[in-house]
Amino acid sequence: MTFLVVDDSPTMRRIVCNALREIGYTDVVEASDGADALEKLEQGSIDFVITDWNMPNMNGLELTKAIRSHARFGNLPILMVTTRGMKEDVIAAMQARVNNYIVKPFTPEVLREKINLILKTS
Repeated sequence: MTFLVVDDSPTMRRIVCNALREIGYTDVVEASDGADALEKLEQGSIDFVITDWNMPNMNGLELTKAIRSHARFGNLPILMVTTRGMKEDVIAAMQARVNNYIVKPFTPEVLREKINLILKTS
């Protein structure tokens, strides 16, 4: 399974990638924002998207909407990992049709639980 990790912070991408490796996922592609992520989706076979919300060029919410409206990628699992923990933010993300939501900081175990939950239900 190939994961696409989208975050404008190289440090945060490294944290997510390391957490993925810790729970057994080693095939990871990185993108620095939503626009970069869409290019990576077009280039290869991505199975799961983990995205931040707050990014330049195209944020995670815009990326989610773009993926959901795309014929080829519309059903990709999307997990949003963000500092935005307000109820309104979670509702907006769910309305954009993310599969699940994690508020930073998080542990690899929380990441594993959310991924497993998404994979069971999608």
